[in-house]
Amino acid sequence: MVSLALWLVRRTHGTGGGGTAFGYARGQTAVMFGFAFVCVVETVAMSVLLGDWPVVHAVVLFLDVYTVVFVVALHAASVVRPHVVDGEALRVRRGVHVDLRIPVERIGAVRRELRMTHEAADGVLDLAVGSQTNVAVELNEAVTHVNLFGGRREVRVVRFHADDPDGLVRALAAGPDVAAHAVP
Repeated sequence: MVSLALWLVRRTHGTGGGGTAFGYARGQTAVMFGFAFVCVVETVAMSVLLGDWPVVHAVVLFLDVYTVVFVVALHAASVVRPHVVDGEALRVRRGVHVDLRIPVERIGAVRRELRMTHEAADGVLDLAVGSQTNVAVELNEAVTHVNLFGGRREVRVVRFHADDPDGLVRALAAGPDVAAHAVP
């Protein structure tokens, strides 16, 4: 819900340190608002169907409105928490669920790589938006990814989506010892 408040006042989270922000939410906007619309339609339908049972109607109405707000807040979390590139690190994010800091000195190669399918593999972290990733970062040294439930795993390849993949690749390639490859 903090993300929703930040979105309403047009602020971002974690971008105040002078880095360059790269959004990734554009690819999911239509789906998220479509889902919110379906939830609103369901709310209206349930209100009509449960009109004769005021207690049940009130409970279901509360849950339905909360669901609509929650769906919009999920999208807001992706909007206000962009990827960030600064002189020291790449911060790869996905809403409030993933916030992976990769020191620039650990990045061996970065390239634009459009992928539509992602099979689970050891040492690979795929952060797809709309079932696609378009940036791949290969690391010289593994970093630890901590998931939402506290599980840890070492990753050497991170694939993620960015609205401006070319700009992100250029920003990372400006760092020392980083190989950049443009892959159409």
